[in-house]
Amino acid sequence: MKEVISLVGEIVKRRKLIWDLSKADFRKRFVGSYFGVVWMFVQPVVTVLIYFCIFQLGFKSVPPVPGVPYVLWLVPGIVPWFFFSEALNTVTGCLQEYSYLVKKVVFQVEVLPVIKLLSSLMVHGFFVIIMIVMALCYGRAPMITWIQVIYYTFAASMLALGIGYFTCAVNVFFKDMAQIVGICLQFGMWLVPIMYQESMFADIPVVLTLLKFNPFYYIVAGYRDSILTGHWFFERPTMTLYFWIVTLAVFFVGLKVFKRLRPHFSDVL
Repeated sequence: MKEVISLVGEIVKRRKLIWDLSKADFRKRFVGSYFGVVWMFVQPVVTVLIYFCIFQLGFKSVPPVPGVPYVLWLVPGIVPWFFFSEALNTVTGCLQEYSYLVKKVVFQVEVLPVIKLLSSLMVHGFFVIIMIVMALCYGRAPMITWIQVIYYTFAASMLALGIGYFTCAVNVFFKDMAQIVGICLQFGMWLVPIMYQESMFADIPVVLTLLKFNPFYYIVAGYRDSILTGHWFFERPTMTLYFWIVTLAVFFVGLKVFKRLRPHFSDVL
């Protein structure tokens, strides 16, 4: 617990530095690129179009929510995954990228994953706006539950940061960790009902249960609840409790490992 309190205190104390470095990191991604920030949208948009063509036009998938087009059901599931995937990937390599700061004795390296997370949140903000605009274009009336996306974004951030503290610390000593994370994210996308309906496994209750054991299931279901069905997070009390128990456990373990390995970072880097 003291590690978490120390981290929160450090974030509050250095909030201006963290915010400035996050904005600089966001801008740095597109330096020297002719199309600049446009590339931020190209790959995710192309991915959505591919899945739309395969599942909607090819397989003629029936939308799980009556009266909601498949693409409108797909986007609230895939947008949080894009954020989680990007955040975890960038956090995993942040100590190598900012090695010049890690080697400074006075700099608190615990804030580096937070900087990468905030940078990913800026990108995510654009996609949330696109998601809401899409809903409006499809004739969906605004709902008060749309504001709940902020809560689920925070939940996804905590999960990504908890795992990220572990992976970035290990990545300093075991360089293959970044590749392992990338492969796990590619595989893990199919362990969450983002493109497919969970009702496909209605006759196999064991598979349905295993899907719900994945903490990211809660995030995907929450985004769809917020944007499409208008349900609140407290309407899923058991799942909410389970998610936060798992996420906080992951966060504490990840931060503990990070703190334990921190004295050796500068020697290796």
